[in-house]
Amino acid sequence: MVSLTEDPRRSSEAHGHRAQARKSFFTDTSICIGCKACEVACKEWNRNPQDGDLELLESSYDNTGALGANTWRHVAFVEQDQERIETARESGRQLVDLGMPSVGPPPSSSANGNGTDTKLPDTNEFRWLMSSDVCKHCTHAGCLDVCPTGALYRTEFGTVKVQEDICNGCGTCVGGCPFGVIERRDEGIIRAKTERNQSKYAQEIPNEGTANKCTFCHDRLVDGQTPACAQTCPTTSIKFGEHTDMVSQARERVAQLHQQGMTEARLYGANPNDGVGGTGSVFLLLDEPEVYGLPPDPRVPTKDLPRMYKQTAMAAVGMLAAVGASFVLGGRR
Repeated sequence: MVSLTEDPRRSSEAHGHRAQARKSFFTDTSICIGCKACEVACKEWNRNPQDGDLELLESSYDNTGALGANTWRHVAFVEQDQERIETARESGRQLVDLGMPSVGPPPSSSANGNGTDTKLPDTNEFRWLMSSDVCKHCTHAGCLDVCPTGALYRTEFGTVKVQEDICNGCGTCVGGCPFGVIERRDEGIIRAKTERNQSKYAQEIPNEGTANKCTFCHDRLVDGQTPACAQTCPTTSIKFGEHTDMVSQARERVAQLHQQGMTEARLYGANPNDGVGGTGSVFLLLDEPEVYGLPPDPRVPTKDLPRMYKQTAMAAVGMLAAVGASFVLGGRR
């Protein structure tokens, strides 16, 4: 797939960095407990302001809702009630009861001669799905393609980062992201710090007016450290490492879950032939992507630009030929 992200001016070398092995996240939602430790660690390390008044949403036990300019890691609480479960069964999906963390001995279950459970319990009327979402750091990043100032660039670790001092707050990148990840920090345009009208006790909000998203903790990576979210995760649901290793671990984990009867387990973002060329954040999901609020077939908006340019050029040549022919025929008359 042809992509504008191959522009060398937006590569790590153009910014004085030698390219290294691509780094990636592997988020295993099957062991996510929804504690939001990653979300808190991300905000603390990056000094991101809070979203809203931290009250629970009316539609969920979540209190942040989605990724945005101020929330670069978001733990989604997906609540599947009886209606959604029945709809899933009608479509042929086999859902199993995932249970919830508890204290005490496990409940009795069917077992074989060795005392090992041989059958996963079916889902009755309700089940929870937890998922820690983050910027996908796409192989072919639409936000990077459409940025008119070059504020977005590919780092030496293969991630996509915003340079706040170059971003003019135009918001073009917002429409270029097929996942709805990147956003501007406020509704206005960027202003010089000396022009900000902040009270003495106002909470400082860095990068006002600029586009913001996950940086993959670039400042930690350059020092050989692990991103804050992965470092904090108590269940190792968020794994960090080289891209090839993360994809390999993800495939092994899916195979393991399939053997355990979780046949709906699948990978998201590990396909290099999808509409974004694969992602730097790979997810293991326990149901369809739409259940988690993810597009089933993400497609970078600029993917078809080369073909569109070619068709436009051919149309222009055809029009010029038609105009030339009309002059020739008109002159003969």
